[in-house]
Amino acid sequence: MSELIDEILMLHGRKIIVADSEIDLSAINMNDIFILFVEESRGSAGGRAAGSGFRKISKIVRFTCKSGECVKSFETEDTELIELFDIPYSAVAMDIKLSQGQQIVVQGIVDHGLVMSYATHVEDTK
Repeated sequence: MSELIDEILMLHGRKIIVADSEIDLSAINMNDIFILFVEESRGSAGGRAAGSGFRKISKIVRFTCKSGECVKSFETEDTELIELFDIPYSAVAMDIKLSQGQQIVVQGIVDHGLVMSYATHVEDTK
């Protein structure tokens, strides 16, 4: 669980980011960030309506950020558990700032209610 959030956000491959608030890892603020790794079937399109495939989450990682540090607090590849998490189809291009100030664009959404729902699923696994 020692991976840095910056490293995971920079990985190639589709990810959907769900955060409690805007992501600025260079600031000292609290945030709860879920990273959903997307496994796409052949023929799937970004908006789903135009594609004939499907979008499936293969892995979920949670980082809890406070006092300027983000700690990985949850990770799963359990398909039964992942199915409990709603996929945010309303995710859009979102600017985030990494810990060294570099800005990148990811697919994501800031949604306090969805983060709380995810947190409940995580707590139920304990």
